[in-house]
Amino acid sequence: MKMSLANLKIHGILKLGFVLFTIALNSACKNDTKAKEVVSYTDVKISEYKDLERIEPLNWWVGFKNQELQLLVKSPGISKAQPEINYSGVTITSVNKGESPNYLFIDLLIDHQTKPGKFNIEFRFENGEVKTQTYELKPRIKSADNYVGFNSSDAIYLITPDRFSNGNPSNDINVNLLERVIDRTNDYARHGGDIKGITNHLDYIEDLGFTAIWPCPLLTNDMPESSYHGYAMTDFYEIDPRFGTLEDYLELSEKAREKGIKLIMDQVANHCGSEHWWMKDLPFSNWVNQQKTFENKEHLTNSNHRRTSNQDPYASAKDKQDMSDGWFVPSMPDLNQKNPFMAKYIIQNSIWWIETAGLGGIRQDTYPYSDKEFMSRWAGAIMNEYPNFSIVGEEWSINPLIIGYWQEGANNRDGYDSNLKSPMDFAMQRQIVNAMNEEEGWDTGFIKMYEGLANDFYYASPKDILIFADNHDMSRISTQVYDDVDKIKMVLGYIFIMPRIPQFYYGTEILMNDTAKPGDHGLIRTDFPGGWEGDSVNAFTGKGLSKKQLDMQQFVKKIVKYRKGSKAIHEGKTIHFAPENGMYVLFRVLNDEVVVVILNKTSEISLSTSRFEELGLKGKNIKNIISGDISVWEDSITIKPNGVTLFSTKN
Repeated sequence: MKMSLANLKIHGILKLGFVLFTIALNSACKNDTKAKEVVSYTDVKISEYKDLERIEPLNWWVGFKNQELQLLVKSPGISKAQPEINYSGVTITSVNKGESPNYLFIDLLIDHQTKPGKFNIEFRFENGEVKTQTYELKPRIKSADNYVGFNSSDAIYLITPDRFSNGNPSNDINVNLLERVIDRTNDYARHGGDIKGITNHLDYIEDLGFTAIWPCPLLTNDMPESSYHGYAMTDFYEIDPRFGTLEDYLELSEKAREKGIKLIMDQVANHCGSEHWWMKDLPFSNWVNQQKTFENKEHLTNSNHRRTSNQDPYASAKDKQDMSDGWFVPSMPDLNQKNPFMAKYIIQNSIWWIETAGLGGIRQDTYPYSDKEFMSRWAGAIMNEYPNFSIVGEEWSINPLIIGYWQEGANNRDGYDSNLKSPMDFAMQRQIVNAMNEEEGWDTGFIKMYEGLANDFYYASPKDILIFADNHDMSRISTQVYDDVDKIKMVLGYIFIMPRIPQFYYGTEILMNDTAKPGDHGLIRTDFPGGWEGDSVNAFTGKGLSKKQLDMQQFVKKIVKYRKGSKAIHEGKTIHFAPENGMYVLFRVLNDEVVVVILNKTSEISLSTSRFEELGLKGKNIKNIISGDISVWEDSITIKPNGVTLFSTKN
């Protein structure tokens, strides 16, 4: 693409068919600057400079619906400068100074006709000094409609990156960061797992049948200890060098995409790490909540964690404030999304990562702890740009009313519209575990699952809710059901068939557990065997696994792979029958495909089918999804005692 010379608003000379931008600069301010000549997308050469400490977003794109862009500029004394941009289609609409003299916030308007390219922003000081920063507007690689998020046809594999596989031992320790120790004997130290380790084992994840991966946060956590989990970001635009580079992350995204696997990014809008670069020089007096208390080194108030205050019509203003403004923990400053500059920063950061990495979804941490009006604007801004995208929000509530409140389309009496497609179903997870561990009775056992699923009448879109047996913040399912393999299979059989988006935690397929110290986060996030050179057991290849582990691995593979091609599970009608005599039966139906889940807590191996006459299955062939055996649906059918049986009419 070529830009007309008439549209160029900076001085230049024509040379060899290109335009060379020459900018008259005060040489005194260029002593430490190394300028290099680059060619932009418009075949225009400019001298490229980097005089400023920081400018974020790092770059932007042309062609968004929202033409506005706000640049955060950080550099000593920069608030005394006046910025100038001479690039066709880019206009400075306002300039706001931070309360710190080291910040400027520049609002730009990017016309829909603007061409991609690099241009220089000049910062002119009253004393005649000029600092220059090169900025880039990139062309968009694909249309917004082609950013397709996860949905009910997907199955998500959740990974704690530090504990999955060490693909590049050379990046284990970074001397420029605060935590410089690798100690696999310490559950709370860094173990060395990284992005390359995930990329190296995409074949394994694909072979299991999963169509999406959700790694816990991969951004820089320059914290002095326990930095491995990733939830205390100290730079929202940088991959933690101990996990790899931005190029490694983009390679993971691309190679996953080639295998039909979507990449979901774990993001945090509520808080950052206390060692975040801006905590040493905050741009405004209200950039984080309780900022004056923090700066005076006084006692900080943690969140009261009373998340129902977001919906409670009787909640006191004090409870609401303590919920949203309290720090999650003392090492995680609470971001103030009521500050309009912070709000734009977070929204633009999310869009930057979607566009940069071609994401297939976002998982938003601690969803109800942020300002809820902001979260609606945040999700709305993303979905406005990417109408086929997906976001899942963490609301750790066992109350279906609370979960339903956060889903887009909910008929909330207060008029709140979250714009959030997928809340997380902690309520159903709890009911499933309770059902497994209770003796069967009138109001105990399987009835908990039956009535829990019946709550779907309240949800705007049940199939878009995320269900899971366990995750990185709770005991593994094996521990929750007291290491009973048959119960684990019943849980997974149900979760993968019910009308939801299933999320699966790495290692559950080989019965990883935290039984030695139930609830211990370091143990929950155990190293995946075979992810490190010299491991005696390798779950990727099966070497050293027990028969139980191999059997569970095959069980997961068969059910997830079947699910991948099942329209009845993705889109079908759900019919379930109230538990009777220690058995609970659920059907998924679409046209000629019927999928059957039979959960059995008894020693019985025969099930009378007379109750299920409305399904019209009599005389039809049914295939056991796990064993592959084919039989006929008659007046009684053979089922597994004390376990799960999965049938399908799709042979």
